[in-house]
Amino acid sequence: MTETLIQYLADYGAALLFFVTLFSCLAVPVPSSLLMLTAGAFVATGDMQAIQVVGAAFSGAILGDNIGYLLGTHSRAKIYRFMKVQSKREKLLNNAESTLQNRGAIGVYLSRWLFSPLGPYVNFAAGTTAMRWAPFAIAGALGEATWVSIYVGLGYAFADNLTIAANLASDVLGILAGIVVMIGTGAWLFHNHRKQSALVRG
Repeated sequence: MTETLIQYLADYGAALLFFVTLFSCLAVPVPSSLLMLTAGAFVATGDMQAIQVVGAAFSGAILGDNIGYLLGTHSRAKIYRFMKVQSKREKLLNNAESTLQNRGAIGVYLSRWLFSPLGPYVNFAAGTTAMRWAPFAIAGALGEATWVSIYVGLGYAFADNLTIAANLASDVLGILAGIVVMIGTGAWLFHNHRKQSALVRG
């Protein structure tokens, strides 16, 4: 499937990239990040225009996010039934809800690029939990801008070897994710320690 989409990218260009990023934000298993890397390489070789690539990827992702939000808002029961069919999907949705409860708009932002497997499920969860649309949309747009910039930029910079670009993105984002989790855990432990100390003094 991936090789076919890459071949189609050469023929259909930005239009294909738009739909791939849109569907990826609705939990459809398509290689959106890899396609953005490839599109970035095509920009470097002059086969595609940067503004078209960035615009298509960004607008597709934004539309996908908001469709997911609306689906969550208006089809909560159907979304939950669909997710419970498969344990992996159900776990991702539960993690997405936890992310929203603990981090709110920051969680939405990070789920666009740093914890991207959660992204589509955060969209659904934001709708089902009635998160206000404006903070969701703003955080989502900033996160998608980060996601698109990273992958198109790496594809452009490493046009001669996309394997290096893909591995670099995976390694760097993995390290960043670990740091964020570590900081979050430390903050939680500190907060609970202060709370327990306050109870003891009281």
